[in-house]
Amino acid sequence: MADNYSDGKIRLGVLTDLSGTFSDIAGMGSVEAVKMAAEDFGQVNGTPVEVISGDHQNKADIASSVAREWYDEKGVDAIFDLTNSSVALAVANISYEKNRIAIISGASSTRLTTDSCTPNSIQYVYDANSVSNVIGKSILKSGGDTWFFVTVDYAFGLSLEAAATKVVQAGNGKVVGSVKHPLGASDFSSPILQAQASGAKIIALANGGADTINAIKAAKEFSVTPAQNVVSMATTLTEVHGLGLENAQNLLFTEAFYWDMNDETREWARRYFERTKKMPNFYQAGMYSAALTYLKAAAATGTDEAGNVMKHIKATPINDVFTKNGHVRADGLHVHDMYLLQVKQPGESKYEWDYAKVVAKVAGEDAFSPMVAGACKYVK
Repeated sequence: MADNYSDGKIRLGVLTDLSGTFSDIAGMGSVEAVKMAAEDFGQVNGTPVEVISGDHQNKADIASSVAREWYDEKGVDAIFDLTNSSVALAVANISYEKNRIAIISGASSTRLTTDSCTPNSIQYVYDANSVSNVIGKSILKSGGDTWFFVTVDYAFGLSLEAAATKVVQAGNGKVVGSVKHPLGASDFSSPILQAQASGAKIIALANGGADTINAIKAAKEFSVTPAQNVVSMATTLTEVHGLGLENAQNLLFTEAFYWDMNDETREWARRYFERTKKMPNFYQAGMYSAALTYLKAAAATGTDEAGNVMKHIKATPINDVFTKNGHVRADGLHVHDMYLLQVKQPGESKYEWDYAKVVAKVAGEDAFSPMVAGACKYVK
């Protein structure tokens, strides 16, 4: 098999939030994770790998412009991260148009694998259904049957709220209300007071990054707990670190990866920490895995042609530090185990970044909702 790599290089682009609400949970952490994968893998059949990065500023038009420039002028073969559902939806479409590949991290919208799916995109880390299934069902079992949502007003938050609402209603719970806020809101007094006034047992935060941190701080300021429980639908280890154990203690959250689970995760996380001075969350660990998966496929097929690479990825189990026996479905969803975590109380933490304990491991088939026939038009 003759190796056929355009321009004599494999070019990976990390298009992420480098300056806004999600810069901590993705940002340079995602860039470094992809660079680690490229360094660990080495050359692809003698072809060097190059990693470039850019800031989408959480704007779909800026992301689209950068993606087109990367594909048309810089020879980028695949774009990674795309934390922000609106950004991910736009770049996935351009990647299909240009016959390149988009591998998505922190975008939860289920549209990426339903009405807006493409043969060239992978929703790699999670989707709204997976976090809603894992955390929602657990809370319902423990008696949390009335919910109020505080939701960021764009595709990411709306998808999280919609998916969680289905889980709550299917479990005989009730959604008593919802309030929307803009991305990057600075004041959460009004949304949290509305949630408090609702009397709901569960105040569910359908937002992420700095918005989640600020909402949880506001809930503490207004003494929402213990009368009501605050649950985050998209918290990562990064937000827990930003909040501190005093503010975040007992919070339930869902991730696909936790750095302190076993010797393999600890060894990789410490290498990551040496580069970033932070432990990785599941978005960042996921992008390390995604880049490795792409490079393995490019090596196995001897080409960077998108169709051949995607065919190999979908036919090959994924086994690395991020997941064991993961697989990419025909609709582009990466199905893998998920974990329900609980933030430790300050007295339980034994060392730096010892923030959480695993409450439950949920098999991928149970965490991710089944593929719906006809939802993705490219699946026959």
